[in-house]
Amino acid sequence: MRFPVWIAADGWRHRAYDWPADGAPRGSLIFQSGRADFIEKYLEACDHWHRGGWAVEGFDWRGQGGSRRFAEGLQPDDRLSFDPLIDDLVAFVADWKARTPAPHVLVAHSMGGHVALRACAERGMVLDALVLVAPMLALNTGFIPRPIAQMLIGGARLAGLGHRAAWTDDPDDPRRQFRLTASRERYEDSQWWKTERPGMGLGTPTWNWLGAAMAGARRIGRRGALARVTTPVLLLAAGFDKLVRDSAIEAAAWRLPVGEFRLLPTARHEMLREADDNRLPALAAIDDFLARRAPRP
Repeated sequence: MRFPVWIAADGWRHRAYDWPADGAPRGSLIFQSGRADFIEKYLEACDHWHRGGWAVEGFDWRGQGGSRRFAEGLQPDDRLSFDPLIDDLVAFVADWKARTPAPHVLVAHSMGGHVALRACAERGMVLDALVLVAPMLALNTGFIPRPIAQMLIGGARLAGLGHRAAWTDDPDDPRRQFRLTASRERYEDSQWWKTERPGMGLGTPTWNWLGAAMAGARRIGRRGALARVTTPVLLLAAGFDKLVRDSAIEAAAWRLPVGEFRLLPTARHEMLREADDNRLPALAAIDDFLARRAPRP
């Protein structure tokens, strides 16, 4: 795997990654991670697709992983809008499609799924197949009704707290692991990378970030918002997901012109980093979908 620099139109330097296929590629695949992620967390999944013959590429989102402008410290994840991320993805995909062989497929997790779906719906991005893994199409607000949660977020921002972290997080708290994965080994792997490479980690979302996520979810949920998405889309949901709302994922699958939905009832949010009893079925579902929707040329 190589790590070139990809520069966005506004000059932001992104850490990209490029894993050429061994021999003639089966096709070209981009993997985009979720909020506060970095590509090292998903080396297992990328290796799976690479072994399947795919040429694998992608980049760390601006402001996180290797695409940050500062080196150290768990700074809060502050964002007023996801539009810059959508701009980045659309530009990267256009360049990638022009220089790589078809079929062209994109696999995106959580926040990455939010960005990818909006890029297709709002910017006309077209692929041969799109896979959304636990996509952040609506936040899971738990016992707080969504309208109340929206009022709380709006109130915090009006009170001048928008740039502050919305909560504190303790990586050693077992509850944090089980919000993400049942695999202690894979959870510890992600923490190892943050220790090994200071600056990779990112703090908790700010009230601004939560407001941007809620606003993006409203855009996705509008009547007819997904009607322009001609790309076949597989949406995977985790039954034990505490971060995003499964019902919004299933609803989007029904509203897409070519959508498929698959629920893994006992999986947690990071399905591609789960214990194998959920991770392997998730990968198998993706492989099956790509075999049908983006067959080998």
